[in-house]
Amino acid sequence: MSKEKRPEKIQLIEGWAFEKKNYTLFVIGVLLIITGYFVMANGTVNSFQSLTLAPILLFIGYIIFIPAALIYRGK
Repeated sequence: MSKEKRPEKIQLIEGWAFEKKNYTLFVIGVLLIITGYFVMANGTVNSFQSLTLAPILLFIGYIIFIPAALIYRGK
């Protein structure tokens, strides 16, 4: 029997190695999101908290920190 070379495993993505900084950014994003929902729930309907502060916290968590945690690569 002849020994055939098996093709090496082909990786479509270079890797998904998260570093400590990725997890830190992700946790900060999740905490901002939780805080945003908490602030929104505790404010009255037309208050500064519900209409301004909570959406800003949610935006920063969802649009800035979570994607940054997924995209960031160390050296």
